[in-house]
Amino acid sequence: MYDRILLPVDDSESVAEVHRHAAELARQTGATVQVLFVADTSRDSVSVIGGDVVDALEQEGESIVEDAAGTLASLDVEYGTDVVQGSPAETIVEYADQYDYDLIVLPTHARSGLSRSLLGSVTEKVVRLSNVPVLTARIRPDDRLVFPYENILVPTDGSDTALHAAEHALELAATVDATVHILSVVNDISLGPDVRSVLSTEKLEQPAHDAVAAVAAAAERYDVPAVHTHAEHGAPTDAIRAAIDDHAIDAIVMGTTGRRGVKRILLGSVAEQTVRTAPVPVLTVANPE
Repeated sequence: MYDRILLPVDDSESVAEVHRHAAELARQTGATVQVLFVADTSRDSVSVIGGDVVDALEQEGESIVEDAAGTLASLDVEYGTDVVQGSPAETIVEYADQYDYDLIVLPTHARSGLSRSLLGSVTEKVVRLSNVPVLTARIRPDDRLVFPYENILVPTDGSDTALHAAEHALELAATVDATVHILSVVNDISLGPDVRSVLSTEKLEQPAHDAVAAVAAAAERYDVPAVHTHAEHGAPTDAIRAAIDDHAIDAIVMGTTGRRGVKRILLGSVAEQTVRTAPVPVLTVANPE
């Protein structure tokens, strides 16, 4: 389902696992991987050495993309490399759009917390701005980064954007032969006791049941091993985390959207918190505008 995967890299430590994950996904789908280093133009990196003008960041970038390319080559994945200048997040998003990439793969957090790297704010900004699906993965010791995926979690709120992301999840599940778990959460905690007292359980749960039913109906068009539906009560982020543990989830696929100029993530802070905290890869999918 992917032909072209964009893999932005930087000088962060301990990201080889994410590069390998991208390579395994590319090998499974037959995709080509483009390794990209963005020399941050906000940093003063130009100097004169021996009478020649040298950009130290660009030189560093050439070395970094070669290291990542070595991982891809070891797994027999077709790849290319590029080093460009710009503001990292915006340049990654523009590059993916300009060259028609199908997926961007990025790490989210480093063990050492390198604030100027892709790990953190830049990745989150790419997730907010990108029209191309973004696969993010944490690299902490207790996180799970396995491939191929056996169980994929699809949170849904019943919106068109969530259903669009679910279609992407179903295609991915069919490609890797994964079971799909569809989750909708009745966030009755936010309603308060007075509202909950006048609404029946059935009325509270119906939107969640409708949301998972819509995705389950869409799943009939895809050759996936199995589909399980779940409607839970509580805080959405807590329900997602519980589902990861309860159903041995290997990856989460959720939708994103944004108001122009602001670009916030669908499901409010739920998707944003999931990207930051989930111990498994999170694939966020923008709704075409």
